[in-house]
Amino acid sequence: MAMNPETLLNAPPIRVVQDWSDKDTILYALGVGSEELDFVYEARLKALPTMAVVLGYPGFIWRNPQWGVDWTKVLHGEQSVVIHTPFPASGHFVGETRIARLMDKGADKGAIAIVERRITDGASLHYADVVATIFLRGDGGFGGSPDGAPVPHQTPADRAPDISVSLPTASNSAMIYRLSGDFNPLHIDPDIARAGGFDRPILHGLATYGVAGRALLSALVDDDPARIQRMDVRFSRPIEPGETIRTEIWIEGEGRAAFQSKSVERDVTVLSHGYCEFAV
Repeated sequence: MAMNPETLLNAPPIRVVQDWSDKDTILYALGVGSEELDFVYEARLKALPTMAVVLGYPGFIWRNPQWGVDWTKVLHGEQSVVIHTPFPASGHFVGETRIARLMDKGADKGAIAIVERRITDGASLHYADVVATIFLRGDGGFGGSPDGAPVPHQTPADRAPDISVSLPTASNSAMIYRLSGDFNPLHIDPDIARAGGFDRPILHGLATYGVAGRALLSALVDDDPARIQRMDVRFSRPIEPGETIRTEIWIEGEGRAAFQSKSVERDVTVLSHGYCEFAV
């Protein structure tokens, strides 16, 4: 069955309602390696801004048979989070997810889906907008326009980073992170990881995103999560649990920075085209 673009674009928003607890916030923080008491101790608990990626998350939506997507060839390419209201450590969250746009890159190149999620309290508070760029590698050639994909932010090529922050990941980090809602077996089952071309289970891309977010928090805003306003990345390569992630940051102006993250052990870029906005 071929992908049906009209069905995807006209589908009603997928609504997820969550009553989030301090324990959920602590579990997310542990999954991205936090040890700072502000993020893991209930007596003084604050929510990491990158927690937006798991709030109101509808799960792996691409297996919907009505959509006709070849879900075995789906790849998470880019991620953006724009925060309007800082998250409380516990509360009532509503996520509404929709397919906003589809770009047709051709039968041999696949398609690109822009997936938007609006996070609110179900009433008056608008917490964040989460936007994912998804590569549908098996679904090109449906006759749509190839234009409209986000233009990634460029990191400076003419100078060294202004700040560099290295953070370790634990050997069981993927096992912990998956408990925040992403149960893709690629991140825990060695047989499935090998079938996917990896020597062993890899860390979730969004967990790597969370580690980079911790680096930005430390380097740019003195670990004050209320000051992070936006964070965009492109996923370049996977991290294996236990590797060290070095985030390199370029200050580009007041309240703006570019960044990229690398595996220290393999000296390869794992997050590229990073962009952050923050309150000064």
